[in-house]
Amino acid sequence: MFKTRITEMFGIKYPIICGAMMNLCLPKLCAAVSNAGGMGNITAANWRDEASFRAAIQETRGLTDKPFTVNITILPSVRVSADLYPMYVRVCAEERVAAIEVSGAPIDRAVGKDAVETLKKAGVRLFHKVGSVRHALHAEKAGYDGIFAAGVEEGGHPLNDDVTTMLLTPRIAEAVKIPVVTVGGIADGRSLAAALALGADGVMMASRFIATQECQVHDNIKQELVKRQENDTILFGKSIGLQGRSLKNEVIAKYLEIEAQGGGLEALMPLMAGPRVQKAWETGDVDDAPLMVGQSIGLIHDVPTCQELLDRMAAEALETYQGLGRKLAAE
Repeated sequence: MFKTRITEMFGIKYPIICGAMMNLCLPKLCAAVSNAGGMGNITAANWRDEASFRAAIQETRGLTDKPFTVNITILPSVRVSADLYPMYVRVCAEERVAAIEVSGAPIDRAVGKDAVETLKKAGVRLFHKVGSVRHALHAEKAGYDGIFAAGVEEGGHPLNDDVTTMLLTPRIAEAVKIPVVTVGGIADGRSLAAALALGADGVMMASRFIATQECQVHDNIKQELVKRQENDTILFGKSIGLQGRSLKNEVIAKYLEIEAQGGGLEALMPLMAGPRVQKAWETGDVDDAPLMVGQSIGLIHDVPTCQELLDRMAAEALETYQGLGRKLAAE
């Protein structure tokens, strides 16, 4: 049904990739997405020593024989020290994972240009998640294999250029020759079809995979995403140079209040602490931690299995194109 540079590059059925999620992109969910025909994601920052990180990759391989990607996020963090990045790169090369998703600073600058060469020699495809044309051009020049074009709709940490997916995808697709994958606002077959029409070779989504049966998160969280709408997320953190998008809740309201009063990183960090977020995912308390989800939650209406979700998205995308054909014929 689908033949894009992404499906051909990785030999996958659907051009649908799971985005990085701290605490959530674990072997079970990763394997479920890959087994369903997409590409799952192992988020490296969930593990902070070589043995456990390598074990997670090998555990995933025990659950699927399909390709999956590994995220390495290079942003200011109190949990992940800079010395871990070279280890993540080395282990991914040694384990010959299918691809790496780099978020934040380019890996060639954070780890060194040799990192790109090491990964290429190991057959690891290297993608950089960016929010601007200028960053996409850097990635292409540095030798990356593809771009994740992340619009401001995405959860997590969208670039503070605040360019939407609708504009960013065609701008980057026309600016680079390497494959482009749309990120931000993707949750169903209609948005998949739209991304492909805009010039993308695939889509990446994260928030939608939280509300699946295989995601290891409290059911209260999943039901909250079903209940909430597209206007129930908010941007924060511009004042400290680390913009984020989270579900609107009590802790984010406190964060924005401190930010408005000129509070700095020291006052804000306790509200963002990693253990606090992990506890919220486990207990289902939707108000006690920033839950980094995107505007695509407006398109989440149920909690299917990953297989049901991807099969449905594929059918919806085909139906969307057939419907468009009928509309054009009618004209």
